[in-house]
Amino acid sequence: MLNIIFAGTPEFAVPALQALLQGKHRVVAVYTQPDRPAGRGRKLQASSVKSCALEHRLPVYQLPNFKSAEALEQLVELQADIMVVAAYGLLLPPEVLAAPRLGCINIHASLLPRWRGASPIQQAILAGDDYSGVTLMKMEPGLDSGAIIASRRIEIDAGWSAGDLHDALAPLGAELLTESLDDIEAALQQARAQDEALVTYAPRLLKQQAEIDWEKPLGQLLREVRGFNPWPVSFSYLDDQNLRVWRARAGGDQTAGQPGEVVLHDKNGVYVQCGDGLLQITELQFAGRNRCDAAQALNARNLSACRLGAAS
Repeated sequence: MLNIIFAGTPEFAVPALQALLQGKHRVVAVYTQPDRPAGRGRKLQASSVKSCALEHRLPVYQLPNFKSAEALEQLVELQADIMVVAAYGLLLPPEVLAAPRLGCINIHASLLPRWRGASPIQQAILAGDDYSGVTLMKMEPGLDSGAIIASRRIEIDAGWSAGDLHDALAPLGAELLTESLDDIEAALQQARAQDEALVTYAPRLLKQQAEIDWEKPLGQLLREVRGFNPWPVSFSYLDDQNLRVWRARAGGDQTAGQPGEVVLHDKNGVYVQCGDGLLQITELQFAGRNRCDAAQALNARNLSACRLGAAS
């Protein structure tokens, strides 16, 4: 039986923690990000991992970083065999990586070395990748550059958003972790180095990246709508107010209108001219309103002949 420290923060990491709790190994502590303000009231909100840990009465540590000697001493005193990391959100210094007897391993939401970094799920959608997956790797000081212990591949459905891919990968990562832990010492010794010639990077997303440029090709806009759902969400402007685009599909190859012009709005969609066709918006959100489908939007306002674009 292994004594395990688990480090993770968002919902992606929860299935892995739950799998550990249901297995034969012992979780001795959980590390997660400090509570953050969230929602309109900006009240402090616990991470998904913290909520799960507290439900199971696990010790929870929420450090801003590992720069203090006390933080490292605290971790060493746990006498863990291994630390399992999943979307923790903090860079671990070499002293932390070396503290557990077997070091630290990470569940990464890509097929490394493709998409090292903070947004591998979104980048896979944005790039139009046919496949994604999860990789279990031995951690080292470099960015997602450690040796690969195991990986698992899945096909990306053509209609999946980043949220859909996230929901497929999270349990897959948990499954890969539990399968690998039973003989982890041998697996660590057999881990294979990543091919540096195949490395691509997935930088952290910014909200402004999601603003729609209506002159872009239809295929690219469709990938952006999928890739930016559920965050930061593709958006444009209608009468200088934010209009969020949650879901869309190809609406034809018509090029009669100007980029950003709504050619038609009916119960099936809002058809907007883009660079080489029509983007059929099927789910959208007016400023200050809830998400709705095209038919519901039509009841609120007929967008036909409107022009979407940058705020003046």
